[in-house]
Amino acid sequence: MRILPNHENLTYCGRIDWDNPGAPVFIYPCSSVQMRFTGNTLKLYIRNRNVYWNNYLGYFLDGTQGVLQLAKEGDTVFEIRVDTPDEIHEFLLFKRQDACHEFAFLGAEIGECEKIVNPLPQPNRRIEVYGDSVSAGEVSEAVSCVGKADPPHNGEYSNSWYSYAWILARTLNAQLHDIAQGGIALMDKTGWFCEPKAVGMEHVWDKIHYNPMLGAATKWDFSQYQPHVVIAAFGQNDSHPFDYMAQDENGARAAEWKAHYKKFLRNLRKTYPGAVIICCTTLLDHDSAWDRAIGQAVREMADERITQYLFRRNGSATPGHLRIPEAQEMADELAAYIETLDIQEWNKAE
Repeated sequence: MRILPNHENLTYCGRIDWDNPGAPVFIYPCSSVQMRFTGNTLKLYIRNRNVYWNNYLGYFLDGTQGVLQLAKEGDTVFEIRVDTPDEIHEFLLFKRQDACHEFAFLGAEIGECEKIVNPLPQPNRRIEVYGDSVSAGEVSEAVSCVGKADPPHNGEYSNSWYSYAWILARTLNAQLHDIAQGGIALMDKTGWFCEPKAVGMEHVWDKIHYNPMLGAATKWDFSQYQPHVVIAAFGQNDSHPFDYMAQDENGARAAEWKAHYKKFLRNLRKTYPGAVIICCTTLLDHDSAWDRAIGQAVREMADERITQYLFRRNGSATPGHLRIPEAQEMADELAAYIETLDIQEWNKAE
């Protein structure tokens, strides 16, 4: 029996393009679709568009994680073995990587006499993260390189499930929208994403589609998801190609960045009037001048619901991407910090 993507018993999470209800497009890491079904047959119909690296999808079936490698372009049918005796199977399909690719979910197939059963309720808590490769879980599975530079890779080690963002959401029992892109900085013309015409989060934050190599940018409808906690994690790729903050944190370039950072925070506040906004960087090596710049911007915002968090090993734990234990460390610290905050909507949901 074919299950169309808009079936009422499928549960989606993430900033997903629904312009075509028969082929919703997944762009951001951690975007997911969940279903509960009977029987021992499961097929997935996927259409991929590749920009770089090999592309992989992640899934969980009855608590066991798996990975599927996509064709570079076009349609693929995946048949997933179902051999657990559960009467009702739990299945989660998710985007492991950022906009190095986009994929359309064309539906699923189960046995002819089987059924999709009612979904479980979703968490009432809602988190949104704006960040770079660390927030996306890039190279997180290279666990032999904890505290070290990245090994050679072609996308196979990237897994958003192990990003601090998703670990944090699971720890706090919250939904997550992970607006994260490897290589991105806050401002255009800085960072690594889409060099030499680098695109910054100032351009991406309010979009569904945003990678210019995959077509025109399209706007996101913010009424579809209103988070209670927003995390802004910048100050890493912003130092490329020139670390002006480290050289002169009181100079003109530094002042320009701080002005853009405050403008970004004002946009977030206007969009999410009641949210707690947490500003941070990560454990990945960077000059502490960036954290001082963020602290100054936060103080100048004079908004008691905009705060800065500094990790115990902030900017000093590793020269490479965060591996699973390091992402867990970040998530644990953030979770403990967030639990100290007065988030009225979460109190009401308890």
